[in-house]
Amino acid sequence: MTLAGFINENLDSILTEWEAFALTLQPAAETATALALRNHAKEILQAMARDLEHAQTDRQQADKSKGWAPNLEGKETAAAAHGALRHVVGFDLRQLAAEYRALRASVLKLWREHRSMQEDPMLTEVTRFNEAVDQALAESVARYSDEMARSRDTFLAILGHDLRSPLSAVSMSAHYLATPGKVGTDELRAVLLIKQSALTMNLMIRDLLEYTRTRLGKGIPVAPIACDVAHICEAAHDEAQAAHPDRVFDLEMDGDLHAEVDRARLGQVLSNLLNNAVQHGKSGMPITLLARGEADSVTIKVTNLGPPIPAEALQVIFNPLVQVQSEDPKAGPLSTSLGLGLFVAREIVVGHGGTLRAESEVQGTVFTMVLPRTFKGRGRLGP
Repeated sequence: MTLAGFINENLDSILTEWEAFALTLQPAAETATALALRNHAKEILQAMARDLEHAQTDRQQADKSKGWAPNLEGKETAAAAHGALRHVVGFDLRQLAAEYRALRASVLKLWREHRSMQEDPMLTEVTRFNEAVDQALAESVARYSDEMARSRDTFLAILGHDLRSPLSAVSMSAHYLATPGKVGTDELRAVLLIKQSALTMNLMIRDLLEYTRTRLGKGIPVAPIACDVAHICEAAHDEAQAAHPDRVFDLEMDGDLHAEVDRARLGQVLSNLLNNAVQHGKSGMPITLLARGEADSVTIKVTNLGPPIPAEALQVIFNPLVQVQSEDPKAGPLSTSLGLGLFVAREIVVGHGGTLRAESEVQGTVFTMVLPRTFKGRGRLGP
């Protein structure tokens, strides 16, 4: 039997091995379904079999060795679609490449077992050579990916730092002009818009700098002190209500809310969660901030009513630079935010020794934060 024929007749066995290997690529595959793990795999294998069934010119062979894709008149291949979906669910470049290396190895192994049970020296040498190439590719991709990430993160850190000075000048000028008597009523509306826009930009830059700190190995510092979390929740609630006067924010508190936390950092977390709820919650429906004191911890929940987050997106919602599109067909375009707010929020919570998780159903979405009453963080204290 030819290799193409073997692939077509043994798709289920090959796909089972594909799925089993993909399941080991954690944490991205942790919550993925079997269907998601196999996405486009069958079409990819069938395309490979069709290619093997047809004669190949020297030019086509050269193009493949250079990684040049065929001209499909704007149509996307199954392999290209697979790459896009793997990105959405959180696979990185190394894991994506590993899938194809494992696929090649498993197909050749299964084919040899099917042909005869005896050792074929030539096929063994080809397989060993492929394994050597795969190992070299894995090492190169890993180093290349690390260097690209380091360069990008350094650039973002410099950009965020350098943007702060001109933005500060804009904010201070707007604050000066907003004092009574400096400008007329019409001009004052424009000045207040400038102030609000400058505040939004400042929050984006803050998240960007926090992100680059974690990526460059410095982490987000936390300096916990004994305080009343109720006061932090009240301040975050009032700030959100002032920033979004057209939305309704409910505040519910129960039990002893004293704990060892970083006041500013916890306020930052609540600000990010409430802003996220505003962006993705249904307009006209209330957003609830609930804080409850437990025996050894404080639980805080932010709930918004609206379209649920797609199940496959929940596993990557805290990843940096990720934005999730709503399942609501009436939803507008993606937010213009950097997609860092939830990532930063989780880093701060984890820095306190706590947890932050998201749950989404038809009724809405709930972000639940659990903080230990006594600080049990990672020790990254101070600036």
